[in-house]
Amino acid sequence: MALVAGVNIPDDKRVEYSLTRIYGIGPFQAREVLDRVGVIDNPRVRDLSETDLVRIREIVEREKTVEGDLRREVNLNIRRLIDIGSYRGQRHRRGLPVHGQRTRTNARAKRGPRRPVAGRGQRAKTK
Repeated sequence: MALVAGVNIPDDKRVEYSLTRIYGIGPFQAREVLDRVGVIDNPRVRDLSETDLVRIREIVEREKTVEGDLRREVNLNIRRLIDIGSYRGQRHRRGLPVHGQRTRTNARAKRGPRRPVAGRGQRAKTK
């Protein structure tokens, strides 16, 4: 497995898809990196030459914000929203959807599983 930005990318997959294993690099940026390196036909990682791998590593590590730095930046942005008390920060603090989605019927992933309400179960039969 090749090591790029501290992440082992799989050897048996195509380079374009292997690079997306790095946090912060999606399909578009992966293609952009390969174009800059000059790799054509999207070969498998094991078929890349060592010089191509070194050039990919240099571009990703120098010019892209990835992995730990990007996670830290995102967390600091969220922390800033919470600290200034913005609406989005309040939604983050409460663990609710931030981007305007409805919560009356959906948002189960954010709100958690349904909890039963007392008194809504079966009633005992009276004679």
